[in-house]
Amino acid sequence: FAELERPMSITNWIKGFIPMNARFPIVATMSGLLLLPLGLFLFQNTSLTPIGGSVSNLPIELGTDAELGIDDGTPGTASADSRDEKDFIATAEEGRADIVDGDVIAVDQVSVDAVPPAEPLVLQGLAASAPPSTVVVERERVAGEAVSKMSEAPLVRTAPVGGIVEPSPADGFFTQEQNNDKFAEFAENTVKSVWMEPVSTFSIDVDTASYAYVRRTLFDGRMPTPNAVRIEEMVNYFSYNYDAPRSIETPFAPQIEITPTPWNEATQLMRIGIEGYVPPASERKPVNLVFLIDTSGSMNSPDKLPLLKQAFALVVDQLNENDRVSIVTYAGSAGTVLEPTAATNKAAILNALENLQAGGSTAGAAGIEQAYRLAEQSGVEGSVNRVLLATDGDFNVGISSEEELKRFIETKRENGTFLSILGFGTGNLNDALMQTLAQNGNGSAYYIDSFREAHKVLVDEIGSTLTTIAKDVKIQIEFNPALIAEYRLIGYETRALNREDFNNDQVDAGDIGAGHTVTALYELTPVGAASQMIEPLRYGETVTLEGGEVAVSSASLSEFGFFKLRYKAPDGDVSKLIEMPITLDMVQSDLSEAHDDTRFAIAVAAFGQKLRGSNYGGDMSYAEIRALAAGSRGEDAQGYRAEFLSLVDLAAAVSGEK
Repeated sequence: FAELERPMSITNWIKGFIPMNARFPIVATMSGLLLLPLGLFLFQNTSLTPIGGSVSNLPIELGTDAELGIDDGTPGTASADSRDEKDFIATAEEGRADIVDGDVIAVDQVSVDAVPPAEPLVLQGLAASAPPSTVVVERERVAGEAVSKMSEAPLVRTAPVGGIVEPSPADGFFTQEQNNDKFAEFAENTVKSVWMEPVSTFSIDVDTASYAYVRRTLFDGRMPTPNAVRIEEMVNYFSYNYDAPRSIETPFAPQIEITPTPWNEATQLMRIGIEGYVPPASERKPVNLVFLIDTSGSMNSPDKLPLLKQAFALVVDQLNENDRVSIVTYAGSAGTVLEPTAATNKAAILNALENLQAGGSTAGAAGIEQAYRLAEQSGVEGSVNRVLLATDGDFNVGISSEEELKRFIETKRENGTFLSILGFGTGNLNDALMQTLAQNGNGSAYYIDSFREAHKVLVDEIGSTLTTIAKDVKIQIEFNPALIAEYRLIGYETRALNREDFNNDQVDAGDIGAGHTVTALYELTPVGAASQMIEPLRYGETVTLEGGEVAVSSASLSEFGFFKLRYKAPDGDVSKLIEMPITLDMVQSDLSEAHDDTRFAIAVAAFGQKLRGSNYGGDMSYAEIRALAAGSRGEDAQGYRAEFLSLVDLAAAVSGEK
């Protein structure tokens, strides 16, 4: 028998067949094959970024607040300062987060497990030093599971540096503070038959809040709500080169021009223009101002209280040694911040303004009562007493009702203290109430959207803002049915008066400050025009033009109508009358022959009609409106008319129309 070998282990037996230099690669390969399933299992169940929607290096967390978190060093936020921008670069096709040239962060796909469906999605961790971001986020609930995934229609949001991404109400899963700006609803003026309603009566309006709000909305990349567009306020935002009155005894010199309508070749436009008298500086009455300032929590925004402080500092710079200033605030309760102080003590006034802080709820009524009390106590004989209310419009009435507040302001108006209002910011602007209070307080309503606008209202136009030269100003036109079949007043819907109100001195109307210009436009349909909208009455009166016999009056072939204007002196109770016929020599046969001011006012009115979706504005395009305005800019020292051209361009871009 052969000598038996000593038994050995299977391992040693295998080693005998495998060379030494091949053992290590084989062992590594077998180990990898054994560990691979375990690795895949752990990756799928523990990875922070699920397969199919990777997000590289962009910290995204889920929470309950629908806002963009800012790195403040607290747990749960992350800073981008220490990360290289290259770490963010990825392809949109892979659904990854991008920063392209350091400008935009885009999250095209986000899928996150275990998200409670009732919780809104929060994007956190974008530090204040990060660039402006566009965030695209999608989420939908599937079969009751707590799953976040892509939907078919991406939602795009843009935020400034360190700002909050504000979704729209249609976004569904977002929660947000919705835009609660309030505007009075009104219907557009309709066409009137001269035979049935030959007389048109309205109160003048020198407010400009609508134009400034429309501008802000377009600058924000949104179209304004139709009720925010008051055409007369847009037209009257601009000053016009009308004939200036020569004395306070006759503070107005009306000008009328009639020209073809650019949006309807069968009608004509009649432009009425008046300019208020400007007294010499030596005749300016002392001004007793009370700044009534909203310091409630809603004013805690850069475009509200900080801008308000800058605006009122401009006012102080325009005052002299005869003027006085008081400051009252309201937030939770009213308080006197500054007792009546000579305007020459600017340091005290500016220091009181600078120390104002926003916080608390709104108690506007108590503030108004205190402001009027100070105005009455500090006023001197012959001075102009005016309360300047500055607010974002989040105004809790408090007196008991809005009607009682209006009556309170009316009573103070009759005692010689007027009220003007400056509106700030967006989100809860109560424009409707601001307009009502200003009208009842014999004042004007402005919207301050920028320091430039504050300078326009409180520096360039300070005389008209603070000094009233005429109150209760009303206009009435009687149209001649022999020549005019129909008419339509463009704008002034909220200023309409009854025919009998014109001669009633108890009826309140608008007020005009020193140097204010007021413009009104009527669209007229001549007798016999093919575009006449109202059928003549079968049994009504008729006019026979053939043979030269007219059954109206001897002036019916030489006058389109008759113009009347009533006004009271600032301290008067009995109105005075200005009147003049509207004659054929006021007609321009071609629009190009009309005055620059007439053509520019028509362009602004056409723009307002287009923004409102007017039933009568025709199909005039933004390009045609812009061309008309550009060709009639005239002297534009402050650049406001040039800015209007940019607004037309913005509206065209936002709306997608030409």
